[in-house]
Amino acid sequence: MAIHIIKMPDIGEGIAEVELAEWHVQPGESVTEDQVLAEVMTDKATVEVPSPVVGTVVALGGAVGDVLAVGAELIRIELEGEGGSSPDAPEKKEQRQVRPADSAPAPSMPQAGREPGVLAEQVSTQGEKPLASPSVRRHARELGLELSEVRGSGPAGRIRHEDLDAHAATPAASTATAPRYGRRHDETVVPVIGLRRKIAQKMQESKRHIPHFTYVEEVDVTESEALRARLNAKWGGQRGRLTMLPLLIRAMVLALRDFPQINARFDDEKGVVTRYGAVHMGVATQTEHGLMVPVLRHAEACDLWACAAQISRLAEAARAGKASREELSGSTITITSLGALGGIVSTPVINHPEVAIVGINRIVERPVILGGAVVARKMMNLSSSFDHRVVDGLHAAEFVQVVRGYLECPATMFVE
Repeated sequence: MAIHIIKMPDIGEGIAEVELAEWHVQPGESVTEDQVLAEVMTDKATVEVPSPVVGTVVALGGAVGDVLAVGAELIRIELEGEGGSSPDAPEKKEQRQVRPADSAPAPSMPQAGREPGVLAEQVSTQGEKPLASPSVRRHARELGLELSEVRGSGPAGRIRHEDLDAHAATPAASTATAPRYGRRHDETVVPVIGLRRKIAQKMQESKRHIPHFTYVEEVDVTESEALRARLNAKWGGQRGRLTMLPLLIRAMVLALRDFPQINARFDDEKGVVTRYGAVHMGVATQTEHGLMVPVLRHAEACDLWACAAQISRLAEAARAGKASREELSGSTITITSLGALGGIVSTPVINHPEVAIVGINRIVERPVILGGAVVARKMMNLSSSFDHRVVDGLHAAEFVQVVRGYLECPATMFVE
């Protein structure tokens, strides 16, 4: 039998090295052509590496979390039948093209859900890790199932979603997953790798370099919500439905005209602040892989519907792992929202090297005194963080007050 060496393929976009996020095979296992061997992580995306041959895994080129250079040995496979290449011979068979890893929509840089590099360490009774994709492992966790107890119907016993559903429907599984009371002493060691490592490094860098301060203001969005409802009723079917986000972005774009020091990036090493005329709005998006920040470029040139369409497209691309490096870089200020999850105040972390981030909290209808009378109004908090090296507290407060003014009287956003 000949040995076929698979090297780390060139993913493109000038990427010189990748991180091993997960192995789908182990030494001694049989593999089929196009079967996924491993998942690797670039700066922004997770990519699957398929097998170009049929055979048996002999050796792996690294452990999960290792960083491999493009062209480095990834895996050795003993070929079935005749032919192949020796360990030192060049590969005769063309490498299969790597492809983005599959993902499922999350709620959302974090991607609760599948995290490329966070392994579900269920071990079978034979001491072998069950074969299953990350999305299947996530599905199993949601159902409360142990993968080692599920019989897989896929190639080499790989467990599929339908296997989980069938197992969960059996009486024995229902009993096994019923709540059990008592003390537990189990511990799970979860390696911080893949996108989670990138997120950790990014957050640590932001907090280490940037002296944050957070300013919270209450905003009456009753009129903005009424305008949004009228626009959706009239044009929602033709132009798409609007959320609150495009209105807030419009308000920020207008406010930044008077506060250019907030639409900026700070180069720590050079000690230089670059102010931008264009507003490249980072939109923090929760994906199954973790928190990502796709960028709405030239938000100042977008009307409400163009803004909404771009946000939707970018969020979908990020969640599917298909956003390009250009779509995930170059923001000048970021907006983040936890509104759907509730909460009245947050302290968002600035997206380094930017100098500001605006956070949206939930909208709540509650009684407010207006003109001496108690009336029901829709209220929302804005929780915004600023880099105190660049933005003074006074200017930060003034900026938020201008944004508040536009949202409380939205007609002024469309009067030049």
